Amino acid sequence: MNAPETDARRAAHELNKLSKRLHRQVGQAIADFNMIEPGDKVMVCVSGGKDSYSLLDILLSLKARAPVPFDIVAVNLDQKQPGFPEDVLPAYLESRGVPFHIEQQDTYSIVKRLIPQGKTMCSLCSRLRRGILYRVAGELGATKIALGHHRDDMVVTLLMNMFVGARTKGMPPKLVSDDGRNVVIRPLAYVAETDLERWAAHRQFPIIPCTLCGSQDNLQRVQVKKMIHEWERQYPGRIDNIFHAMGHVVPSHLMDKRLHPFETLRPTGVPDAMGDRAFDDDDEPCAPAVPAAGVAIKLAAGMKD
Repeated sequence: MNAPETDARRAAHELNKLSKRLHRQVGQAIADFNMIEPGDKVMVCVSGGKDSYSLLDILLSLKARAPVPFDIVAVNLDQKQPGFPEDVLPAYLESRGVPFHIEQQDTYSIVKRLIPQGKTMCSLCSRLRRGILYRVAGELGATKIALGHHRDDMVVTLLMNMFVGARTKGMPPKLVSDDGRNVVIRPLAYVAETDLERWAAHRQFPIIPCTLCGSQDNLQRVQVKKMIHEWERQYPGRIDNIFHAMGHVVPSHLMDKRLHPFETLRPTGVPDAMGDRAFDDDDEPCAPAVPAAGVAIKLAAGMKD
């Protein structure tokens, strides 16, 4: 076998491994947090970026093999950004044979009018987009809203809340929306951004860049993402460690009086492995969380490689 053939076989092998890993990780997240249940109608929010394209692509693949029935509808919010290619997403979604809805709302003009030049636009843009998508979910009869946030997004959100908001708060894989009417899920919770970049290149998604805020390099989120990627280069595995720490919280070793009864603590005379040791060595790494039981495990377990 010559060198080009060897390289081609190696590349095909790596792509096959990537595909299996992505489908396994998404299936595991769905199972661990019971994200999708029989009869669900999942509204997949598709922005035109690599993450939401990948989310839709993988969910469509899993749906075809899942042992439980659920529906998918893709939704895009056309925010009327100048130069936005309105034909790209409809053409792609039609080619995939997935039901879709394009919601047209000129939030771009609102954001540009209300946010001073040079100030970050994400907060207002996000609030406007969120309210519109909640309404659309109700109109379409969606039972779950699926967003394309991945592992790195969740770590960045945790660190941003710590650095800027002075609180320990992350981006959960599943939560009821702030209007109390929708369940938001993030099936890419276990997926690394670098894998999504490779998958998007392999699948040749017609990426649409965000011209509204994509070039705002002063955003806190952009800066924190650069920081964690630099950490990852110096200390491989650090992003994964931070991510897994979000699922291994020890309230007695933090400071939130609402989560642990610090004021009423009394000695029990009984040894406690979780008690304070005063002068700790570095703790051993936590074991991985045990997946929760539920219908969604059948969804993941029934998927073939």
